[in-house]
Amino acid sequence: MVEPNDLKWADAPTLPPRSKVAVIEGPLNEAVPFMMRLKFRANYKVPAHWHPAIEHRTVLSGTFHMGIGDKLEVTETKTLSVGGVMIIQPKIPLFAWTKEEVTVQVHGVGSWGVTYADLADDPRKK
Repeated sequence: MVEPNDLKWADAPTLPPRSKVAVIEGPLNEAVPFMMRLKFRANYKVPAHWHPAIEHRTVLSGTFHMGIGDKLEVTETKTLSVGGVMIIQPKIPLFAWTKEEVTVQVHGVGSWGVTYADLADDPRKK
């Protein structure tokens, strides 16, 4: 059992600066079930990217704007409010943005990773 105050938040190295991650179950780099929470600040953008395995996302706070495609297009998104869920199949390019602080819970079976549609967007390369 894990209470919200038990979570250990850290910078999310695979996402643009100003995002936080708290791993609840893992490790993320192995072929095992994982669960994590991601916290995004207001006015945050996640460029187009894909994941190697299926992901299930649930919005826990705020309003999350997500879209499918190789380029971030704010006009081509679906708005997910608290309790909203998105299931993302492997290697499907997606993007996201926020107007307010947002927390999402992500779970699936690893290994988990991020591959950016435009490698110049990868924060690990900067």
